Amino acid sequence: MKKNIIFIAFIFLFKTGFSQTDKRVNPVPTQYQVAWQNMEYYFFMHFGPNTFTDLEWGKGNENAEVFDPKDLDCDQWCRVAKEAGAKGIIITAKHHDGFCLWPSKFSKHTVRESDWKNGKGDVLKELSAACKKYGLKFGVYLSPWDRNHPAYGTPAYNDVFVNMLKEIFTNYGPIWELWWDGANGEGPNGKKQVYDFARFEKVVRKLSPQTIIFSDIGPDARWCGNEHGFAGKTNWDLLDTAGFKRGNGAPPTDTLNQGNKFGKNFIPAECDVSIRPGWFFHQKEDSLVKTPEQLFEIYLKSVGRGANLILNVPPDRRGLITKYDSASLIGFKRLRQESFGNDLSKNARKYFVSGNKKSAAKSLDNNPGDKYVIFSHPQNQSIQIDYPKPSKINCLVLQENLLNGQQCAKFTIKLFDKGGSLIKELKGTTIGHKRILTFPEEEVSSIQFFIDEQKAPTRISSIKNFRIKNELIEK
Repeated sequence: MKKNIIFIAFIFLFKTGFSQTDKRVNPVPTQYQVAWQNMEYYFFMHFGPNTFTDLEWGKGNENAEVFDPKDLDCDQWCRVAKEAGAKGIIITAKHHDGFCLWPSKFSKHTVRESDWKNGKGDVLKELSAACKKYGLKFGVYLSPWDRNHPAYGTPAYNDVFVNMLKEIFTNYGPIWELWWDGANGEGPNGKKQVYDFARFEKVVRKLSPQTIIFSDIGPDARWCGNEHGFAGKTNWDLLDTAGFKRGNGAPPTDTLNQGNKFGKNFIPAECDVSIRPGWFFHQKEDSLVKTPEQLFEIYLKSVGRGANLILNVPPDRRGLITKYDSASLIGFKRLRQESFGNDLSKNARKYFVSGNKKSAAKSLDNNPGDKYVIFSHPQNQSIQIDYPKPSKINCLVLQENLLNGQQCAKFTIKLFDKGGSLIKELKGTTIGHKRILTFPEEEVSSIQFFIDEQKAPTRISSIKNFRIKNELIEK
């Protein structure tokens, strides 16, 4: 009886994550940031007059009538996104040219002034409705820079921008993510604007507290520092923002790419990249759409390094996603399914070793994310996975529960053969939401995971093993 009581007590401590040492260590994510990180991958859609003028940055003096996507079908966009495994869509509601994809009352350069649907169309209305229909999140990119609006460069423009925010959040919500570009060029009067971002943030927080606000310095998500879709191999979800601002005053690109180990704010990275060379549609790029294999590499270097992936898929002049983009996106999903559909450790025995105690790590089996093991004394703790028979693997996927902050700074994984001899030793730094490691294939009988350095007790929620195609191994 006494032995049973001791055993039950130990299991209780294990399942609750050794609560006596499990303290929340600031900074920690909000519930909305946790949900955002779980999204992992979604679409960016650049669409507007540039689609028809073959430009990347419109000048703001384009005739609104040029915008005329006669076959626009937001349901088709959402069907492709759904089939591709994307979780949401963020649309360029207003790019730098100032053209609004909704009939804003605060601009005369909108869909209302175009020939599309005789000026009665509203892209945001159609897309927000389609996203709801297909179970996708809906977000907007709203450029503060406006090369068309006559008030740009004066204090009155900040009022205009605030009113546009109110229109969007009131009429098209819920808005899951708001994307702010840091660009700040001249308006039609040759002046630059002093953006009142503090006021903009306050308005958004009041209208929609759950919205993730993206920019160079967050406050909820940050740029990864490049447009290749690559996060740093070391990638902290933390960032120091004091002394920095959006755009030209942003932190150095290396800092954006890797974060700050002891950063004071929880601001995880988002990796933006286009499926084509350009951000807007250009027919001449139909043959240059990234292949499924190229997209998979980007996935490994974004989601696989603890960041989110926002993949730009620009509609064409008809208002549709092209067959070239769609085919590549479906191929990309197929590669992910083939690669990560069969966890080779699902039938293995998993243990948490702490000192001379070794107990079954049930919390690492098919975990929903809210169970984990805690490394409170990593110098004498490890996770061990024993396979029922030797298995060939070349991919490991680790996840860290981040509710008490991101803590793992360095880790080691050891692979052993059936005789117990060490085959390979893998080393890494940060884990975060997800860390995907690939390596030349090895036949293993057991694996051991160690934390070499941490800031505070680390919660490991998942370790999975896969065998992917050799040509997909990260180069």
